[in-house]
Amino acid sequence: MLKTTLNAYHNRAIATQEVIEELIKLAKEMSAATQRGVDLGLNDDEVAFYDALAANDSAVEAMGKDELKVIAAELVTQVRKSVTIDWNLREGARAKIKVLLKRILRKHGYPPDLEEEATKTVLAQAELLCAEWAA
Repeated sequence: MLKTTLNAYHNRAIATQEVIEELIKLAKEMSAATQRGVDLGLNDDEVAFYDALAANDSAVEAMGKDELKVIAAELVTQVRKSVTIDWNLREGARAKIKVLLKRILRKHGYPPDLEEEATKTVLAQAELLCAEWAA
């Protein structure tokens, strides 16, 4: 969101005042997200995976928030151990992470019909977080 706002400013699509308004809005959203993590008892990385898993409402209904929190915590731990600097570029490393994700989802009884979409979403989230993990 920040990048989009700054690009619009640099392209003269929005004025300085609009950038400031967007930055204030972004700060409020980030603060709310941090507080949500505290309320759930999850760190930032775990919240990112929790959100990826909870994106499907029927998964939340079927599993419950507490089980999704357990899965999110385990995903962070296991994926962090498996991530290398170029894991998202090497197909073999990416496949290994994908198998790991599916194994964890099955272990916790994640609905099979929702598993593929959850795996894609969690992989996308891992790609965003991996830069700091692999460093």
